[in-house]
Amino acid sequence: MYEDFTVTDRWTGEPLHCTWKGTIVAIATRHADATDIRFAVNNKPVWIALPNVAWVEQRRRTGKVITDYLAAQIAGRYLKHAIESGYDNGREMYTMTVDEVLDHATVIVKEAGGTQALPSLPVINDDEPPEEAFGLALPGEPLAPGIGTESPSIRHPEPRP
Repeated sequence: MYEDFTVTDRWTGEPLHCTWKGTIVAIATRHADATDIRFAVNNKPVWIALPNVAWVEQRRRTGKVITDYLAAQIAGRYLKHAIESGYDNGREMYTMTVDEVLDHATVIVKEAGGTQALPSLPVINDDEPPEEAFGLALPGEPLAPGIGTESPSIRHPEPRP
């Protein structure tokens, strides 16, 4: 869906490859009440800030929550529309309103047919448990043999047509 896509810039006609790279709660990095979703747009960083109050408002209005997967899709759809509409002007940071977040969430869940159909982030090798791929163990637990000795083996999904 919107975690890895190519879109044509309205003004230049240039194809832009956009890939989700990470999600960070901005309170820790820039003391903002937002969650920042990072994309690489032709390998340049672009951040989409979603106000944290949108999570509360989504729950209040619908009884449903915004998951990490849905947040990434919301930011990706917003970015895609910004580029297609010409709103994108090369900034590194874009800030969404609560209503924009909720509107995009509604459309994405409808497009996907439910939150269970959203792609996972990132796609981890199906033959390797995440704790092995990332060299992780719970606090106080020893690393299993072979964990932490090699680099993570993450595969990224193929872009959708």
